[in-house]
Amino acid sequence: MFHVLRGRATSVVIEARAGQAPAWRYWGPRLADGAMPEAAISDTQPLPSFSLDTDVPLTVFPLQGEGWFNQTALLAHRSGSDHVQAVTASQIERRGDALVITLTDEIAHIRVEQTFALDPDSDALTCTSRLTNTGNTPLDVQWFAAATLPLPAGTQAVRYFSGRHQGEFNEQVQTLTRSLWRRENRRGLTSHDCPPTGFAEASDGVHFGAHLAWSGNSVQQIEWLEDGRFLWQFGEWFAPGEVSLAPGEILNAPDVIATCSAAGRNGVMQNFHHAMRSRITWPGGTMKPRPVQINTWEGFYFKHDLAGMKALADEAARLGIERFVLDDGWFQGRDDDRTSLGDWWPDKTKYPDGLKPLADHVVSRGLEFGLWFEPEMINPDSDLARAHPDWIQTSPGRPDMTARNQLVLDLTKAGATDYLFQAMSALLKDLPVSYIKWDHNRDLVARGPRPVFRRQVQATYDLMARLRTAFPDVEIEACAGGGGRIDAGILAHTHRFWTSDNLDAISRLPMQRGFLSVFPPEVMGAHAGTAPAHGTRRTQSLDFRAAVALPGHFGVELDILKLGDKDKARLKDWIGLHKTLRPRLHQGSVWTGEAGDGVIWQAHGDAASLVIFVYRVTPTLQRHAPSIRLPMLAHDALYSVRRIDRTRTNKSSPFQEAVLSPEGHEISGAWLAASGLPLPQLMGESVAIYELAPRASAPSGASA
Repeated sequence: MFHVLRGRATSVVIEARAGQAPAWRYWGPRLADGAMPEAAISDTQPLPSFSLDTDVPLTVFPLQGEGWFNQTALLAHRSGSDHVQAVTASQIERRGDALVITLTDEIAHIRVEQTFALDPDSDALTCTSRLTNTGNTPLDVQWFAAATLPLPAGTQAVRYFSGRHQGEFNEQVQTLTRSLWRRENRRGLTSHDCPPTGFAEASDGVHFGAHLAWSGNSVQQIEWLEDGRFLWQFGEWFAPGEVSLAPGEILNAPDVIATCSAAGRNGVMQNFHHAMRSRITWPGGTMKPRPVQINTWEGFYFKHDLAGMKALADEAARLGIERFVLDDGWFQGRDDDRTSLGDWWPDKTKYPDGLKPLADHVVSRGLEFGLWFEPEMINPDSDLARAHPDWIQTSPGRPDMTARNQLVLDLTKAGATDYLFQAMSALLKDLPVSYIKWDHNRDLVARGPRPVFRRQVQATYDLMARLRTAFPDVEIEACAGGGGRIDAGILAHTHRFWTSDNLDAISRLPMQRGFLSVFPPEVMGAHAGTAPAHGTRRTQSLDFRAAVALPGHFGVELDILKLGDKDKARLKDWIGLHKTLRPRLHQGSVWTGEAGDGVIWQAHGDAASLVIFVYRVTPTLQRHAPSIRLPMLAHDALYSVRRIDRTRTNKSSPFQEAVLSPEGHEISGAWLAASGLPLPQLMGESVAIYELAPRASAPSGASA
């Protein structure tokens, strides 16, 4: 029997097998209604020589005990016994757009329940798995796959991200061979260098993407199979002894969100955006326009004073900024990064009357007030460390391993999480805080008598959920030295990611494109920073810095009090432009592309109203700029093309002069798709922004 899930443009076909795990038959572009496999998979493949008498196909949960010699979905044992697992009974139930699969091993005493839900709107396939110990003794688990997915024969390469602090989303491409491809993250959080996301492209041009919704250690692996297909697995990486299930205990794997598209990388990106948007729980149930914000960090660091911060809020309000975020440095004794993490009350020297005078002043100027915390960390030099050394993650007899002069607060200790909840709640009750920047500035290492990696992540989720229940109107930003904790697991508890601590606009462009390959722009923190940039010491113009930040959740991170009048006016213009565009930037589809000759572009909106950002990254090597083809436009419509940024080039063609006018210039959608949008001569590190809107249907044979 075959079970079929159909999305808008994709299909999933799974074959039920009596007393065995269901087999993967298909995942790819949508099949015609009624299209089914020709026969059971066992009837279509002759038995190869030197094989078991029963050949094992790729199943949704492959196990070694069934004669499967590739990567298994489970590695577990009971003090050395029951290490052989095989399905003895299986059941498939259809629930709307989902298949619920129950697998039982009555000999090894385990039960696995899996759900494969295909969203018909986004074509996102969400896979959930849970393992139950049905035996009478503990079950030690070394590996439990959150999902095992098929990639078609002819899949050629895997695309993934590596990186570092201030260098996130460094795209890598690796050819797939008959060797195992595997990426492991053991840093205790999502990480800068090994985020749990992968992409693959089949030989027919169909693209696949998958992401593990988890903020801790992870594994992603792809292995060639004997029928030419590939197995693709995701799951948590477990430290030795980390997971032992008591009788009756359940292990829930993180969700895997996967999708495929015949529309290429942009199709996969748009499917991911739809899926990720559905995971966010906004205060009040719906997203309000993302407030333009100013963050105090790179403008002030630890140098806080009440008068200066009030003046900053006044100037921010004049420029049109809507949220004021007080970053690190506000709490007791925090004059540098060597002390006081954990002592979450206002510093009496900087703020003699607490933070309320500043917060009330900020709100009186029409701005929201946000506050920085790093709840999961502790400085050895802090009142909290002196009072509760037992709350610090340590290993008896081994030296502490600090990073940024800090250790890790063990949130698995009930007293520690209660303290954090009470300390943060006291501030949220006393102050008009509507936003928390939640930071995490170090990797985790193995500590304690038993690993606590996954329990630390779960405790963080629980603390966030507890605070959001108590303060439902407060939004949370996830930051971990910039982009060290960007994943769909923590997105269920938060509303924004800090993409990177590097505000260099040239560095930011590939980072932001990597971010957008999975997550939508409204949760991508993007700030116009200082010049020269603190992370690279490179300088770009204010216009370019603002234009690079504009498509995301826009903000400012510099001392605006030091700007001259001309720059303040320019920044105010960019803020105003962002507010005009943000309904399309943050609610529509996104396309990205490369035109060559140092030009990249991205478009936001839909075929009825499109905003296009054209970035020239390097000086041109051609006499004429390349054009940008826009296949997403309606081919039967005439479009008004209008340039909406206020920067001008030294040389303009009559066409470019026309698009700079309020009326713009009309071009047919078919021509823009086939030939492209002509570009002006742009200097290196500059931008042109266009707005496209349909005027009417293009008559047959019309000229542009």
